[in-house]
Amino acid sequence: MDEDEKEKYNSYKNEKKEKKKKEKKEKQKKKKKKKKKKKKKKKKKKKKKKKKKKKKKKKKKKKKK
Repeated sequence: MDEDEKEKYNSYKNEKKEKKKKEKKEKQKKKKKKKKKKKKKKKKKKKKKKKKKKKKKKKKKKKKK
């Protein structure tokens, strides 16, 4: 009985470990997806900065007049 119980316990433990590994992988995939979204947002911010620079140039032209 003892050996049987040990085997059952071990198999149970192994299953738990595998589940944890799978969960970790899934979490990592989700994180990667989130990172990609963040990168897109950064690009949008850069575009806004360029617009601001253009406005500054216009102000300089007014001063020259």
